[in-house]
Amino acid sequence: MTLLRLSEEGETLKLLTHEIGSLAKPPWLVKTSAGSPLEESDIEHARRWGAKLGVDGHEELVETLERGNPDKAELGRWASRYALRLLESAGIEVVYDGEQQRTEMYAWAVEHSNGFEPRGTVRSFDNKYYSKSAVTAEPSLREPYHNDEFAFLQSVANHDLKIPVTGAYTIAVWSYDEHFGPQSGRIGAGHGRSEELAARREFANDLARNVIRPNLESLIELGAKWIQIDEPGASTEADELDIFVESFNESVEGLDCFFSTHLCFSDYDLFFPAIEQMHGCKQFCVGFANYDSRELGTSGADRPGYEVISKFRDLPYEPILGLGVLDIHTDFVESPELVRDRILYATEVFGDPERIHVCPDCGLRTRSWEVAYEKLRNMVEGTKLAEQALATAGATT
Repeated sequence: MTLLRLSEEGETLKLLTHEIGSLAKPPWLVKTSAGSPLEESDIEHARRWGAKLGVDGHEELVETLERGNPDKAELGRWASRYALRLLESAGIEVVYDGEQQRTEMYAWAVEHSNGFEPRGTVRSFDNKYYSKSAVTAEPSLREPYHNDEFAFLQSVANHDLKIPVTGAYTIAVWSYDEHFGPQSGRIGAGHGRSEELAARREFANDLARNVIRPNLESLIELGAKWIQIDEPGASTEADELDIFVESFNESVEGLDCFFSTHLCFSDYDLFFPAIEQMHGCKQFCVGFANYDSRELGTSGADRPGYEVISKFRDLPYEPILGLGVLDIHTDFVESPELVRDRILYATEVFGDPERIHVCPDCGLRTRSWEVAYEKLRNMVEGTKLAEQALATAGATT
């Protein structure tokens, strides 16, 4: 996998573009999975997008939907094909399938692990619900839970793949603790914050060693070159950031792969200085557009959402920054020129375009395919405009 590309002349920097994670699932998959009947508009969605994206054999899917009673697993694989082609058609260079075959980033991991019991549902930030479980015994991996998905995508993808995997700390902080906490007697008799921290540390590190790491090892054996550790819960507790860092290091240390992490919307200043110790992290994917102005310009005053990026620049191990340039919380479609200016400001701050990749703030699952596609196409076009501007600036210096 090439993380940085040069033109044929060997002079013009080509900034890598990649996705972050989820895409909305198509209505024909959602309804079939829920056991609901399909409407003509659902079948038309498969027909229209299959033709638009050039999905090989999509007529077969349409015929299957028209006959009724389709196989759910096969529909999941069709959804993966469609999502890959959507990203590839938009021009994204490193892709996945928008997690089409997964239930949910937390539930999918827990369902394939030992030591958890379901405890109902809770509401997430986007007014959706996810199943929450309690850890009731020592957690361990029941079976590698991304292998079949990854092997299938390897067989159908035209671009390089980057696999998102939910991290140990997020699984720990999103779970009820009925095994490691003070009530278990494992960490002494106290019930204060120090005991809570000790329990959380043990839980997260056990998950890292016994669930996440063997899952990563299995993917690497299949040929995975880039694995993104998703940690939307990383900044849930300001006094637990060292636990997040420690569990990340436990997960990846010594493994031969390009590891990145995705940090969801937070006060990113909180992560410093803790993440100075994340030496195994080669890239931080971070959402900035959500906080930024929609006006054009490349000065610091024009780009308030990007103020913190100098701290990522100054990390001692010099990671790449996955620069979020698309706000995934709105249907506003960023213009190529706005994307360009966000990139140019970041490259000016970093002083090294080789440490900048371009991506959305987060997964686009809350946006329609129409909106997501236009956003991604403009992201790619804006990246090209930034490359041209950098080339011109380099030629005049």
